[in-house]
Amino acid sequence: MAKGQPQQRQQAWTPLPKRTQLNTKMKLTKPGKIILGIIMMVFAAAAIGLIVYFAVYGKYFFYYHISFKVDNIDYDSKFEKPYSQEYMDLNKRSVAGKLNVFLHIVLFCAILLEMPGSLRTQLSELLSRFLPDLCEIKEIFHESKLRRQYVISHIVQVSQVKGKAIVHIVLKFKLCYKNNAAKFWDRIETILLQKLKDKTGCLSIATSSFKFSDIEMPAAENLLNTCCGHCTITPSGNKTAGGTDAEEGEWPWQASLQQDKVHRCGATLISNSWLVTAAHCFIKANNPKEWHVSFGLLLSDPKIQRSVKDIKIHENYHYPAHDNDIAVVHMSSPVLYTSNRLRACLPEATYKFPPNSDVVVTGWGTLKTDGTSPNTLQKGLVKIIDNKTCNNKEVYSGVITPGMLCAGFLNGQVDACQGDSGGPLLSADSKGTWFLAGIVSWGDECALQNKPGVYTQVTFYRDWIMSKTGLQCRRSL
Repeated sequence: MAKGQPQQRQQAWTPLPKRTQLNTKMKLTKPGKIILGIIMMVFAAAAIGLIVYFAVYGKYFFYYHISFKVDNIDYDSKFEKPYSQEYMDLNKRSVAGKLNVFLHIVLFCAILLEMPGSLRTQLSELLSRFLPDLCEIKEIFHESKLRRQYVISHIVQVSQVKGKAIVHIVLKFKLCYKNNAAKFWDRIETILLQKLKDKTGCLSIATSSFKFSDIEMPAAENLLNTCCGHCTITPSGNKTAGGTDAEEGEWPWQASLQQDKVHRCGATLISNSWLVTAAHCFIKANNPKEWHVSFGLLLSDPKIQRSVKDIKIHENYHYPAHDNDIAVVHMSSPVLYTSNRLRACLPEATYKFPPNSDVVVTGWGTLKTDGTSPNTLQKGLVKIIDNKTCNNKEVYSGVITPGMLCAGFLNGQVDACQGDSGGPLLSADSKGTWFLAGIVSWGDECALQNKPGVYTQVTFYRDWIMSKTGLQCRRSL
C-alpha cells in the first residue's frame, strides 16, 4: 500500500449492543444433554452411595466393661449362680486369684434374666431399691450428649469384696469414625463417674473402686446376648409345609444337624454347648464323629459350624415307638452368642401350654410330602391342640401319650414335614420371650386333615434335659 494519509473507511463501525441487551443463552446439542445427564446421575449415585455407606457400614462399635463396689449392699452368694458346668469351670480358673476382685472378663449369665423365678424376683427387688439408675443405665446416656451413640447395656455379674457387692456392667456404643475412640472413652468415663458420685436415695458407691476398661467384641456380644428367647427382629409368617421364608436373626436358636454335609434334622440351641433334638434322628447313625452342627439362615451358607462331641439319647426310646423321642447333642466347642445366634428358653416342668394358643414351628423340611427341601429356613404358625382332641378316633385314636404334644390345624393347612424332625416348636410369652414348647417328632404325612403334627413335649422332659446337660438357672415361664 502506498504511503500517505490513510483512507477513510466508507462504512462506519457497527456499534456493539449494550451488555445489558446481550442474549447469551447457551444451546446444548442432543449429545451434550445426554452427557450432562449422565454426569448428574453419576454425582447423584455417588452421593446416595456415601449416605448408604455411612448409614450401614460407617459405624464402629465399641464395648466397655465397668465395675464398682456398693458399700450398702451386702453380698449374697446366691447372686452368682452359674448356669452350666462350663461356666463353673471357667469361674474356678478366673477367680483363683482372689485379689483380682474386679473381673474384666465377665463369666456369668445376666443376673435379672437368668436366675430361677423366686431368686430373680428377690434380686430384682434388691436392685430396684438400691440401684435404680444402674438397672436402667441407658437413662444415664439418654440424658447426655452421647444419647445417639449409646446402644445397649446389661448388668452381667455381681461379685464381692470383703462382703460387699461388686456390680459389673457391659456397655455398647457406636461411632462413625474410629479415630474418635480415645476422646469417646474419656467422655463415657466422665459421664459415668459423675453419675456415680451423685448421692441418690440409699445408694452408696465407693467411687474409688470404679474400674473402666474396654472389652473385645466377641466376648462382649456373648455377654450382651446371654438372655434366652429374644430375637433381633419380630417373627412373623404362616407356613412350613407350603413355604414361608424366615429372615436373618428371626429364629437365632435354630440349628441344622448334618451328616456328610447333608441336612438331616433340626435342633435347638439351649446353651453355648448344648442342643436338644429328636432321638429318631440317630436311628441309623449315632456316632458323634459322623455329625456336624450348622448355624445360619441358609443351608448353603453356614455362618458357623461345630463338630459333635457327644450324643445322649433318651434311655427309654425304642424305635419304632414314638415315646421318649428326645436327645441332647454336646458340641465339641462352645459357640459365642450374637444377635443372630441365641438360645431358646426352657419352660418350667409344671407349665401348661394352653390349647388353641399360637406356636411356631421352624425348619428346613420339605414343603410338602415327598417334596423338595428348601435352602432357606422356613417358619409356620400353628395352634396347640389338646391331647384329648388329638386322641379322638378320627385323629390319632388314643396313641398320644403325656410326653407328646399336638400342634397344627385339624383341617390341615400348615404342618412340619420331612426334614423338620428334631426342630423347635416355640411359644412366646407376653413380653415376647420365646420358650421351647416341643420338638418335631412324628405325624401322618404332612398337613393332612385330622393329622396335625405330634411333638415331644419339652415340659415333660425338662428334668431329663437338665440332668443330662448339667444346665441350671434357666429363664422360666
